[in-house]
Amino acid sequence: MAPYASDDSTTGGEADERRSGRRKAARYVVPVTVMGVAAATIGLVPALADSGDPDLPKITAQQLIEKIAKSDVQQLSGTVKISTDLGLPDLGGLESSLMSGAAGQGEGGSSADPTAKLTELASGTHTLRVAADGPDKQKLSLLENAAEYSLVHNGKDVWGYDSKSNEVYHGTASESPQHEKEQPPATPKDFAEEALKAVDDTTSVTVDGTAQVAGRDAYKLVIKPKQSGSTVGAVSVAVDAETGMPLKFTLTPASGGAAVVDAGFTQVSFAKPAASTFDFTPPKGAKVTEEKDAGKGSAKDFGKGFEKGGPREHAPKSGDDLGKGLDGMKTIGEGWNSIATFDTGGEGMPSGEAGGDLGGFVDSLGDKVTGKFGSGTVFSTRLVNALITDDGKVYVGLVTKDALVKAADAGK
Repeated sequence: MAPYASDDSTTGGEADERRSGRRKAARYVVPVTVMGVAAATIGLVPALADSGDPDLPKITAQQLIEKIAKSDVQQLSGTVKISTDLGLPDLGGLESSLMSGAAGQGEGGSSADPTAKLTELASGTHTLRVAADGPDKQKLSLLENAAEYSLVHNGKDVWGYDSKSNEVYHGTASESPQHEKEQPPATPKDFAEEALKAVDDTTSVTVDGTAQVAGRDAYKLVIKPKQSGSTVGAVSVAVDAETGMPLKFTLTPASGGAAVVDAGFTQVSFAKPAASTFDFTPPKGAKVTEEKDAGKGSAKDFGKGFEKGGPREHAPKSGDDLGKGLDGMKTIGEGWNSIATFDTGGEGMPSGEAGGDLGGFVDSLGDKVTGKFGSGTVFSTRLVNALITDDGKVYVGLVTKDALVKAADAGK
């Protein structure tokens, strides 16, 4: 079956061209703002079609993916709303406390360190102001209650500023390709790039009409797993009809309900931002922390990948690289049903009476399961599920609890 489910017929040669298009899309999608900053994988932004569906020329899924691949937006400014709803257990505010704690535990203890501050995007609803002028100038501002966190890349300098604590973090942008690495997505363009990397023969890709986003006419690209057993229901990407740039990204779970991730522009302009947008001078009295070590995820990586063709390596394609960097990790299955598994060499999670108070707490967060593999505990979100067996083996993926149990049984 052709990898793209659409209303146009497909020859063998055209299928090869489509595969080539997918590779180009994964390689050339241009992160739209301040590449590489943000959180892991929104009260929803306004509905895609709230201004009426525009009448646009018909386009196939392959043509729309090629349009994204050819997109070369270098200048823009705008406002993005992003929200994540993973459905994590309610721990009485523990999750938000941990996030707040992480935000204040950056390198050198600076609350302005981007490696810590931007982890806040991994949970809840946030408003971002973004601007970009080519690969050397980007700015992202995270708007909070009566406060603002800004990350500015201008030439060789990278500045992080937390107005709440009046702290500044200063680093330098890397010029080495080895630093083009794992940066979680922050904008519709970033999220769309990750989704396109997952497109293969296990995926259906269609065009589902048109929409208006931030006053712009757009096509709607819909990506769905063909396989059963995945927690992913569908990915919808609103693609700007003129520029080919993704304007809105929505990931809905197979279980239904609100989106797990919803990120979209509420305002956008492709005019060149004023040069002063990227100027930064530490405010009087601010505590300035200089970057001492350009470790993984440091400010040196801010802005990498903005240039056309700049790779972003943090999302594996079809699960092939899920275990990269973790000794002994293997991948079971293919496509959206890929499951990463490894052996901790331990005794699993504390559980039941034998685990005391901690065992009872763990049991309250997960579901006990049994099978040919023995017994274990499944920890679930609306997207990612993980099984930890009592003998220390771990199975994790964008799959259902039953799929994890089946994989563990097959490993016996």
